[in-house]
Amino acid sequence: MEKFKRLKNEGNDCVKMGEYDEAINKYSECMKLNAEECTVYTNRALCYLKLYKYEEAKQDCDHVLQIEDSNIKAFYRRALAYKGLQVRKKNMAGI
Repeated sequence: MEKFKRLKNEGNDCVKMGEYDEAINKYSECMKLNAEECTVYTNRALCYLKLYKYEEAKQDCDHVLQIEDSNIKAFYRRALAYKGLQVRKKNMAGI
């Protein structure tokens, strides 16, 4: 549990510094230790959104909502992911 907390805090620090790829790695390591902790999924979803990886963000939010069906952050970030996917879809149609 101590390693989980350390990795999560390191991930949070990476987010604050804008190092989203590194934060994703930290949160992914956390998930190997505790796959039921929703905050690391919503945090990783935030990183994916910052990197325009909308499908990955949506998947993390979907996972959280299967565990906690009223998680506000997951709903909000999934909505942002859907919005990003729609914009991408429209842009691709214009090419």
